[in-house]
Amino acid sequence: MWGGRFSAKPDEVMEAINASIDTDKRLAEEDITASTAHARMLADTGILTTDDAEAITEGLKIIQTEIRTGDFPFSKALEDIHMNVEARLRDLIGPAAGRLHTARSRNDQVAVDFRLWVRSACAARAAQVEELMRALLKQAEAHADTVMPGFTHLQTAQPITFGHHLMAYVEMLSRDAGRFRDAERRMNECPLGAAALAGTGFPINRHQTAAALGFERPMANSIDAVSARDFVLEALCATTLCASHLSRLAEEIVIWSSAQFRFVRLSDSWSTGSSIMPQKRNPDAAELVRAKTGRTMGSLVGLLTVMKGLPLAYSKDMQEDKAGAFEAFDALDLSLQAMTGMISTMTPNIARMREAAASGFSTATDLADFLVRELNIPFRDAHHITGAAVKAAEEAGLDLAQLPLSVLSAIEPRITDAIFDVLTVEASVASRQSYGGTAPVRVREQIAAWKDKLQ
Repeated sequence: MWGGRFSAKPDEVMEAINASIDTDKRLAEEDITASTAHARMLADTGILTTDDAEAITEGLKIIQTEIRTGDFPFSKALEDIHMNVEARLRDLIGPAAGRLHTARSRNDQVAVDFRLWVRSACAARAAQVEELMRALLKQAEAHADTVMPGFTHLQTAQPITFGHHLMAYVEMLSRDAGRFRDAERRMNECPLGAAALAGTGFPINRHQTAAALGFERPMANSIDAVSARDFVLEALCATTLCASHLSRLAEEIVIWSSAQFRFVRLSDSWSTGSSIMPQKRNPDAAELVRAKTGRTMGSLVGLLTVMKGLPLAYSKDMQEDKAGAFEAFDALDLSLQAMTGMISTMTPNIARMREAAASGFSTATDLADFLVRELNIPFRDAHHITGAAVKAAEEAGLDLAQLPLSVLSAIEPRITDAIFDVLTVEASVASRQSYGGTAPVRVREQIAAWKDKLQ
């Protein structure tokens, strides 16, 4: 490739550090698609003859088949997917293959290939996220009335419903799907035709190639077209945020499935055993989802570090943009599949969650609210009274609902036996009817709304 300028071959280490074919061969489909669109445009504008364009497109079809069947002879000496395809095309059709690279550079070629790949990956991950949302909705609908403890600081706070808790993840994941779709829309501009960085003197039709590849428009600045990698970075941001949400859910599954909590039981399909302890049921899939978040975060930070100080336009540093992105999207793909499987098949322990929801004086806020609502006591005073009641219950070894009225009225004489109507966990969750609250009626409304959106 460099024979006209250099007389000596590159050092073996130079060849090794320079070659990217082991990574970018994943762009083979995109490279052939973009090259086909480029060849047809060259023919339509009279830059190529019809015969040459037809030979090129037929040759590219043969190469595509060879790659799909695993018969393509990849060569590290040819550096990357672009030169591998072009060299094989020359083997197949002769000198006409050399005309394919007219009016383009590897700079705009790799930019369009990678854009096509990342755009497709964003669409695929958004669809996977929505599939997980459907799995969560199904569990939430089945358990809109199932009471569990809500936590702050991992300490029992207030009773909530299991359906409400799962719906929190539906909301988080909906934003993740939205970020992928936003990134997909923003990257939907075509860099092909920018050539090395300055455009080309050939009378090409960039709007034609953009339309042929499903882009909304060509990129407006040729320098930006070959040097921009913010489309990958934005996609990696979306990937990292989604992975972090999956990690939080995975952490809760690890906690919930432990012998100490026993809130859920994972199916055998999503549990593993121990090589030495036969009693174990390990939530390894959840733990690995949690761990793979590190890969996605690392890929984002890695590419940010590569790009942070590069002068315009293209630098070879940017060859390092793909390996991390492929790894991050692959990790998220696997994590989303695993999480959807775990959520779809897990079995909540309704009795155990109800028992835990009633512990830890979880209805203390309901007592304070009663004092404000029924006795017109300022909330700060009600908070103090409730704290005294909790202390009395703790010293007596009782729950709040088990305290005798005489003890409560000794703390606040205006308290009546009506207080006991609000101190059950069922009454507590039913009362939280503000928009977005945990009351089953509100949870079912949100489930219905999301089912409509996801149809």
